Amino acid sequence: MSSHIGTSGWSYDHWQGVLYPPGTSVAKRLGYYLAQFDTVELNSSFYRWPKPSAFAGWREKLPATFRLCVKAPRWLTHYGNLTNPERWLDRINEGWHELGDKRAILLVQLSPNFAYNHERLAHFLSLLPDWMPTAVEFRHPSWHQEAVYTLLEQHQVAYCVMSGAGLPCILRATAPFVYVRLHGPEGHTLYGGSYSDDDLRWWADRIREWTEQQRDVYVYFNNDIGGHAVRNALRLRELVSE
Repeated sequence: MSSHIGTSGWSYDHWQGVLYPPGTSVAKRLGYYLAQFDTVELNSSFYRWPKPSAFAGWREKLPATFRLCVKAPRWLTHYGNLTNPERWLDRINEGWHELGDKRAILLVQLSPNFAYNHERLAHFLSLLPDWMPTAVEFRHPSWHQEAVYTLLEQHQVAYCVMSGAGLPCILRATAPFVYVRLHGPEGHTLYGGSYSDDDLRWWADRIREWTEQQRDVYVYFNNDIGGHAVRNALRLRELVSE
């Protein structure tokens, strides 16, 4: 089993001088990312779902061993709260198919205003095709309960392990793989701050435990402010390989 460590997104103006040289054009940023990492979480898809041709383009552009995780559109997860998901799943399936062997995990991040609804989640999970590994990130506290974990296990869907301000860090594995999102170590603010070496060593130990359980592990840093996500991801990868 293997671990895949990267960042949430690859194109940020404030990463100039961190991941890419100052003045690097937006079009060339991915190339610098690919020189350092073998996986990424596509988060722009949350705001605007790409056309199938965009997924096909990534399939051709990305290296053979690169794996792309994709965040589901907010029209499904936040505005719709998984209501009548069939239309959006058809579009997701189309793009996922075009991504081919570069695809990894579909991330479904639910709205912090969407409280526990077992029936709606069960219906959504029942529609997921077997060839689309999926992780669900629950932001409303009512979802963190045994009934939800059991439902995820039944469908082999991963509970998204989280780290960040106000988010519970529950180390629960419900699928053949583990999905982790690290939103920053600060107590009151998401997406900022840098994890300490002690923090990263702790996460490296968890990753090794999961891989010893024969689970693949996907970890994405979302503390993009100041470029901390890049530095933390590179350091965690070093620690895991020690």
